[in-house]
Amino acid sequence: MTNLLDALKQFSLIVADTGDFESIRKYQPRDATTNPSLLLKAAQMPEYTDILSRTLTETKAQAGTLEASVKLALDKLSIAFGLEILKIVPHRVSTEVDARLSFDVEGSVAKGRTLIRYYESAGIPRERILIKLASTWEGVCAARQLQKDGIRCNMTLLFSFAQAVACAEAGVQLISPFVGRILDWHKKNSGRADYPPAEDPGVVSVTKIYDYYKQHGYNTEVMGASFRNMGELIELAGCDLLTISPGLLDELQKSNGTLARKLDPAKPSTAPMSKINLDEKSFRWMSNEDQMATEKLSDGIRLFAADTLKLEKFITEKLQSS
Repeated sequence: MTNLLDALKQFSLIVADTGDFESIRKYQPRDATTNPSLLLKAAQMPEYTDILSRTLTETKAQAGTLEASVKLALDKLSIAFGLEILKIVPHRVSTEVDARLSFDVEGSVAKGRTLIRYYESAGIPRERILIKLASTWEGVCAARQLQKDGIRCNMTLLFSFAQAVACAEAGVQLISPFVGRILDWHKKNSGRADYPPAEDPGVVSVTKIYDYYKQHGYNTEVMGASFRNMGELIELAGCDLLTISPGLLDELQKSNGTLARKLDPAKPSTAPMSKINLDEKSFRWMSNEDQMATEKLSDGIRLFAADTLKLEKFITEKLQSS
């Protein structure tokens, strides 16, 4: 009998949600994705001291003021971890734009282009990189511009159907709906202690998005993210991609069993849906009407920005002491 991780790989492409190289080697995902929280954690791990030291040395040689050095080091550290990950995974790595640019179209476009230039200068083709942007209206607009440049985008902090529709209309490469955070909100606000996997609000949301994309022929990939338990993963078997933390990857690998494909473009589980065309006004209204998505998007941006500030503080202390 096969383990559940191998069974899941039959239906969905598996992505490692970590900055830990050893975890990536162990579970052999096709892609990997990082974010400020994961980078902060990885940068403080003793096994990655050499990467951090090398990055800071290069930064000090290129930048002038301490402020400029810290900003440059943030980019270079993201790239350094991305380059190491690309030595392990066969396909793509996602690198995130600073969450503090979530409402800045021009700043997000400039940062995305900068990150791609760093990768290309290291010999990595842009096809192997996904630039992660928050799924705000401004993030969607920035992604539309970057996609026209041949820079592929991964839209993160996605909680609503409105966000998913806007991303697809912008022609983005991939979206990352946050299954577990949707569940967290509903458990907190509904008074329910738990939900059966098939009724999990995050699972229901991703299923609807997946079926809508397939019904209307969008090429945007759907990558379920932010999982809380194996039940969510089992219910989304067949989703284009699933990005999974090392803890859940380990749990799947240690569990034997069989899986049925739950999401299938040939057999949508959702009734036919009319196509929606969103402009900025309708996007903002639909988003405003979704209390959960509004709160979780705002909260997610704040959390990622806070971890970026912590990482800046960590880098600043390292630069000052070296």
